[in-house]
Amino acid sequence: MADMSRSISVAEIESGVIDISSSNTQRVKVSSVDPRNIDCFGARNKSLRARYVYSIIFFVTNLTAWFIRDYGHSVFPPLYYKEACGIGGHDCFHTLGVLRVSLGCFIFFLLMFLTTFTARKLYEACSKWHSGWWGLKLVLLLVSMVVPFFLPPDFIHVYGEVARVGAGIFLLLQLISVIEFIRWWNKYWSPDEQSTQRCCSITLFTSTVFYGVSICGIVSMYYFYAPRLACSLNIFFITWTAFLLMVMMAMSLHSKVNKGLLSSGIMASYVVFLCWSAIRSEPADEKCNIQKSDNGHFDWTTILGFLIAVGAIVMATFSTGIDSKSFQFSKTEFKLEDDIRYNYGFFHMIFSLGAMYFAMLFISWNLEDSANEWIIDVGWASACVKVINEWLAATIYMWKLIGPVVKKPKVVNDEESMQP
Repeated sequence: MADMSRSISVAEIESGVIDISSSNTQRVKVSSVDPRNIDCFGARNKSLRARYVYSIIFFVTNLTAWFIRDYGHSVFPPLYYKEACGIGGHDCFHTLGVLRVSLGCFIFFLLMFLTTFTARKLYEACSKWHSGWWGLKLVLLLVSMVVPFFLPPDFIHVYGEVARVGAGIFLLLQLISVIEFIRWWNKYWSPDEQSTQRCCSITLFTSTVFYGVSICGIVSMYYFYAPRLACSLNIFFITWTAFLLMVMMAMSLHSKVNKGLLSSGIMASYVVFLCWSAIRSEPADEKCNIQKSDNGHFDWTTILGFLIAVGAIVMATFSTGIDSKSFQFSKTEFKLEDDIRYNYGFFHMIFSLGAMYFAMLFISWNLEDSANEWIIDVGWASACVKVINEWLAATIYMWKLIGPVVKKPKVVNDEESMQP
């Protein structure tokens, strides 16, 4: 083997170009040596790990909001003497307590958004700030969480109204992210000309499973939540959901759309889940709700359901936060070695909106009345929001199906038009 060893000068390293030559080969120019790229692997892993640290912070903030709502009045009696907390500290616990914690979480992630949204490369200062400096960020988090407890109740009420809008935006972005994931799944699982019979069978089986789950869900909701004709509202919700399922399937199978059964089957299950979640959010004393009012008592199933709901909030926020590609106009993007692997600014923006979203769930979208202990997202306001969310999800999905067909320009055959 020809001797290819040669000393590399400092000037070559600084220029980022190295010439490698041998007796049997042509000169090869390697342009990937950049002092800034030497530790890209470590910096990239550090930034990926940072996502989970922020998720843990968000999870702890959720638990703090719940604790302030349910037990803050008995654990933090010094707040009774804060002027901003009002008589008996009422304005720092229950509903307003949740909003204050939410505001603190929102402030923290908003500051992180403002300091990282320009990040593009791993070696930039804002990228290092995103992935490190945890001691300083812990101080920033504590200050952000404490400041809202010194603000007057009127300001917190205004924030609550703003949080309703922010939570709605969060739900919309989450829907788009979920639908894009379903489209991606359908794209890589749907059979094509080169697909094997086994692949087609798996796709057909998966589609059948999703539609089977959807039908079972519809039947179960009729049985448990609409047992009598007097449950007219639930009957309407369930029937309309079944109608949406048929429309989505018909549109997906239309010859001009031709997206198959997989995407519509997955979306059908998701829409049925949203309908079930909306009906489950109806007050426990409603005659058509099989949940019985607990009169302030709770058991392990209530606690388990609560913890699962909190975990779902964190997972929904995390999965949407790392999915900035679903909101880009150009889906093809070439990544260099030193490019960041996800959009830091978008990630923190989603978490700031998620702070507003978890506040609305803990107070059931109601700024006046406080929810019962270990209860989350229950009440007529919550049920209405979820129903609207379901209908909006189906609408967005159907537009994703027919949008390309509607916007597709008509092709005019110029040759035929020129013939006499």
